[in-house]
Amino acid sequence: MLKIAYHPIYQHPLPEGHRFPMLKYDLLPKQLLHEGTCEQASFFEPEIPNDKYIVAVHDPEYFYDLLNIKIPSKEARKIGFPLTEDLVERERIIVDGTMKGCEFALEYGVAMNIAGGTHHAYTDRGEAFCMLNDQAIGARYLQAKNLAKKILIIDLDVHQGNGTAEIFQNDASVFTFSMHGASNYPFKKELSDLDIAVPDGSGDDDYLSLLKNTLPDLIAQEKPDFIFYLCGVDVLESDKLGKLSMTLDGCKAVY
Repeated sequence: MLKIAYHPIYQHPLPEGHRFPMLKYDLLPKQLLHEGTCEQASFFEPEIPNDKYIVAVHDPEYFYDLLNIKIPSKEARKIGFPLTEDLVERERIIVDGTMKGCEFALEYGVAMNIAGGTHHAYTDRGEAFCMLNDQAIGARYLQAKNLAKKILIIDLDVHQGNGTAEIFQNDASVFTFSMHGASNYPFKKELSDLDIAVPDGSGDDDYLSLLKNTLPDLIAQEKPDFIFYLCGVDVLESDKLGKLSMTLDGCKAVY
């Protein structure tokens, strides 16, 4: 059975006067049900997690400043939206969705978190609408529970997973692979264990060729116990900020 983390707080609105596209978090479950990908019983509702798993990845001072909405204004601006207690609660619940999703994936073979993939969060700071790195926390959770030793993170978002790369930069137990737009955000890239920078304008053939010539060998080489997969349809030609030219069929071939 496919298990999917979803919580009503995922679509929580920002303070009055601010706009951010959170409507998709309400539409995604409806679309998954409509197309028959899952059934209502597939969804589970995450909660506030035990903070010990968060501070196993994130600097405690940063995390508690986040909890108390005491992030310095210069650092808060990098996150991209005004911080509130509700938004921090939302981020913590996203983390729990990924941690619980890890256990469901081990039980059923696959699980997903509709609002996961906060890969721009560093050890000690947030960036680009990401405050806590849910997949990094999930990886540490699996290792702490002795559910996995070697982990592979496959990040195919059009933006490099810079926070994830920084968190695991000196850790051979977690292999980070990011395939992203060469000239897209972040403009200063971190070093993943493997980075593939995709040229602007690349379409289905070029993108899929790069991926298929890389991923099977990488999995065979690393032999991970667990794989995180971060996807993003911002590789579509219709995404004006993505700078790539993939079609919907090309995305389906990837995913």
